[in-house]
Amino acid sequence: MAAPALRPETRRWNRDDWIRGYVSLTEERDEWIDDIEGALPRELRGTLYRNGPGRLERGGQSVQHPFDGDGMICAFDFTGEGRVRFRNRYVRTAGFVAEEKAGRFLQRGVFGTQKPGGWLANAFDLKAKNIANTNVAYSPRKLLALWEGGKPYALDPQTLDTIGEDDLGGALAGDESFAAHPRYDRRTGRMVNFSVQPGLSSTINLYELDADFTVLSRHRREAPGFAFIHDFALTDDYAVFFQNPVTVNPFPYWLGFRGAAECLVFQPNRPTKVWLFPRNGGPMRVYETDACFVFHHVNAHVEGDQLTVDSIAYETFPALEPGTMYRHVEIEKIAASQLFRFVINLTTGETRRERLLERAVEFPSIHPARVGLPRRWAFMAMADAPTGNAPLQGVLAHDAWTGETQSYSFAPKGYVGEPVFVPTPGATEENAGHVLQMVFDSERGASDLAIFDARQVARGPVARLRLPVTVPYGLHGAFVRRDD
Repeated sequence: MAAPALRPETRRWNRDDWIRGYVSLTEERDEWIDDIEGALPRELRGTLYRNGPGRLERGGQSVQHPFDGDGMICAFDFTGEGRVRFRNRYVRTAGFVAEEKAGRFLQRGVFGTQKPGGWLANAFDLKAKNIANTNVAYSPRKLLALWEGGKPYALDPQTLDTIGEDDLGGALAGDESFAAHPRYDRRTGRMVNFSVQPGLSSTINLYELDADFTVLSRHRREAPGFAFIHDFALTDDYAVFFQNPVTVNPFPYWLGFRGAAECLVFQPNRPTKVWLFPRNGGPMRVYETDACFVFHHVNAHVEGDQLTVDSIAYETFPALEPGTMYRHVEIEKIAASQLFRFVINLTTGETRRERLLERAVEFPSIHPARVGLPRRWAFMAMADAPTGNAPLQGVLAHDAWTGETQSYSFAPKGYVGEPVFVPTPGATEENAGHVLQMVFDSERGASDLAIFDARQVARGPVARLRLPVTVPYGLHGAFVRRDD
């Protein structure tokens, strides 16, 4: 169901301003940030790594959708002594290097970007470019740039120079991929991640890795039907997957008319399936809930025979019409992303779904020590308007105990990305720490990094680091403390 459009006189955003944040950053920079408003928190000592599409045009051709843009890693290195150094580097994937040399697109994108030459040049070319543009995973030896459609690429964590495609010591064989949403066991620090091989029956692979990205275990299970899964939730004993009710008509993709993601078809009369994948490799269990589409989960936990999952859900698949250029999208007509709670009785199979927020939100972040436990606080990017769909323009803190929220909006001139919560070492309060969020300031025509006291989000940023360039809206990132 389409979201209600806001009346022009009530909305606090401008389409042209918002679209200006989708500008390629063609130069790679390495510099101290000297333009700082406010005071940098001294306890922020470490590096914020962010990944996202950085190159959105080639040879005079724009990508059809930003998700097809080449991955660019940004690093903000906090010294803890009032200084921050900024560095950005493109991930030198094989596709990026070849297209840099050619000066044009050579491979198709998953979300609709085609090679020049029309459908005939794209027909039966089924190999998408690995763009390594979605998330990062850190170890002292290497930083992984993640994209769920392929293998990770390894980078030097200090220089961001590309080392090369990484098969995790041979654990990723053939064309096996590695998803872009790892979770971390709060007790052991181990990374847990997955991959999906979709088909008439889809294969889910579950991996556990140590701090050096050595694969310690791998389990494989089959989920009947086509599975499009972007993220998962982690409990102490389970990986929780939502199998969205979508199917795919591959013929337009095979014949060169559409990208693969443009061929997804949402089926509102089918349930969303919730799979519990035991981390010890036991058989999966499946439950059903009302049809919805989930990109991102907040958290999950099990108490007794009850599983609770907080997720950002859409009432339908938030797709662009095939062939629609992202710069022309009418975002008000796309289903809004909202915070939901799913509660499943693991004994009876009874499920219920509750909407926790009307406001459109995305990109949730919680305290890492609450993964797999009941959480109180979650931090999300939010739309300025209280209802309907709109660009993300602020940050929102949600209190699951009381249902109350704190929020801060950069409207009408600011547009934001994912907030990253960084806890204060040794603090006992769940929301003791800082929230770091990229902001495109359309009035200034450049990007900022805003820093909030997570306990007082509504007061606004305690510091803003002003960059001299626009960093295109990114996807996901992580803060790595210097002592980690």
